[in-house]
Amino acid sequence: MTTDRFATGDGVATMKAVVTTGNGGYDKLVYRDVPIPVPGPGEVLVRVLAAGVNNTEINTRLGWYSSEVTSSTLEAAAAPPAERPDGGWNAATPFPFIQGTDCCGRVVSTQDVAGMSLVGRRILIRPCMRPHGFASMENIWMASDFDGAFAQYVKVPASEVFPVNCDWSDEELATIPCAYGTAENMLHRARLTRGEHVLVTGASGGVGSATVQLARRRGALVTAIAGRDKMEAVRALGCDRVISRGDDPVQALGKDSVDLVVDNVAGAGFGAMLKLLKRGGRYVSSGAIGGPMVTFDLRDFYLKDLTLIGCTAWDEPVFPNLVSYIERREIRPLLARVFPLQEIVAAQREFLEKRHVGKFVLVPP
Repeated sequence: MTTDRFATGDGVATMKAVVTTGNGGYDKLVYRDVPIPVPGPGEVLVRVLAAGVNNTEINTRLGWYSSEVTSSTLEAAAAPPAERPDGGWNAATPFPFIQGTDCCGRVVSTQDVAGMSLVGRRILIRPCMRPHGFASMENIWMASDFDGAFAQYVKVPASEVFPVNCDWSDEELATIPCAYGTAENMLHRARLTRGEHVLVTGASGGVGSATVQLARRRGALVTAIAGRDKMEAVRALGCDRVISRGDDPVQALGKDSVDLVVDNVAGAGFGAMLKLLKRGGRYVSSGAIGGPMVTFDLRDFYLKDLTLIGCTAWDEPVFPNLVSYIERREIRPLLARVFPLQEIVAAQREFLEKRHVGKFVLVPP
């Protein structure tokens, strides 16, 4: 390995990384030198070429996953909390650690035969890992449960590394793992089929815009909800109809008009989503950026025979499917802006302003 290594006075090889030191504000993001990780048996060392920015990194830093938090991500960011022991995806977050859920990289070394065929390959890392196999819903996430890609290098199990053959840039590939994996998992779990009508909330965000593309790829009729200033950009993704976030979706579409709702917004608009669903319809979610506390009329749920689907653990076909879609040019990346890794605070500040469509990406030195 020859790229960007240098040593401290004690001879330890180091790299640049953003270390999240605890729950709180932007002061908890510290750009500094840390030791380069050493891969163990079954692992590979990956040189990070580009790393995407996601809501989950901000939520983890804020401790938003704690049951004590009842506000939206934006509201929580305005008043960063003290430490929250249950603020991570799987309860305690292992501070200090390196975040970064999305990684496009190149495998540079391995300690055993398992990873030899990957050395030198440009790859994506599957961030959602099922350590007990796909028969168990137990899962761990890179950058939530262990060090991630906001660094020059990251080590991961060789089984979670997927070579990709395409002409996309590193930055474009880095828009894919978390957002598209989450979106593909929701559509896979909800069994969206050709000709069904799907409503996508928050359609200008990373997961929402990915969901629009992946639903269209399946031949669904897609209605999206987006801010008025982003409606045309969202329509260009292939939507059949776009509704302004400020409009009443029930009035716009009518009750019992939608087969599937894909909703990562929740908050005050949740109740309307159940009104929109047809008898036997499905609602699927993997987030709640508009707020986790909702008004739920149980009568809408049981009288209409609805199915509510929660998604965190990714199913086995999800990530291989995404790689095949990329290589067959069936989806396209939505790269909004690129920042140097050391400008992570500026990237997260602008990310929370929600003026962009698609993904922000960080590039290490």
